[in-house]
Amino acid sequence: MKSLFIINDPPYGTERAYNALRLAHALAKKDSAAKITVFLMADAVVAAKGGQKTPEGFYNIERMLKRVLAAKGRVLLCGSCMDARGLTDGELMEGARRSTMDELAAAMIDADKVLVF
Repeated sequence: MKSLFIINDPPYGTERAYNALRLAHALAKKDSAAKITVFLMADAVVAAKGGQKTPEGFYNIERMLKRVLAAKGRVLLCGSCMDARGLTDGELMEGARRSTMDELAAAMIDADKVLVF
């Protein structure tokens, strides 16, 4: 099954990104053939910034995104949203990449399930 997770909220402050990625991990664990794409939009693009340091015992969104990548998933970021927040390609965690609305549209057409957080 091909699943597309669209995340809009910032990585910290609300738990939407956290819960979306928890669900993505559970899906990958249940179905090793699952193809997962995470598309970060709006304030969620900051979730893919490399080098995040969180307090001991607190979830870390960068590590959670790395788990998506380790399961052969994709982490894509809205390029316009990155530009609006001054986030450059060089600041991104390894494996995440700038994307476009055209690529999001193609991923949506290709997906069996689309979940928006």
